[in-house]
Amino acid sequence: MAEPSTTTLVVTSAAGIGLSTLFPGIDGNALIGAFAGATLVAISSKNLPALQRLAYMVISLAIGYLAAPEAINNTPLKQSGVAAFFASAAAIALTLHGIDLIKTIELPAWLRKGGDHD
Repeated sequence: MAEPSTTTLVVTSAAGIGLSTLFPGIDGNALIGAFAGATLVAISSKNLPALQRLAYMVISLAIGYLAAPEAINNTPLKQSGVAAFFASAAAIALTLHGIDLIKTIELPAWLRKGGDHD
């Protein structure tokens, strides 16, 4: 069973998603797909504090919704909801992996702080 903070987070977010579909110009399929992917990210991050899971959920939701058209154009996916789901679910994992890779890059001496500028 999900812990109370996760359940509250999901219910509150779902209500917000439902209300936002009343606005014209919003792709409801992409929004629901991005929400599903973001919820999956938040629920699967059990070892993180609730505030960090909320941040991951909001970031995943936004990126999933915004990346849906790009995913449709560059993959065989044709439905915005499915594209948004995959984009949303992958956003945090790929970004965190990229940050870890950037931390391991060995910079040239002239770019390092305090390096010799000959």
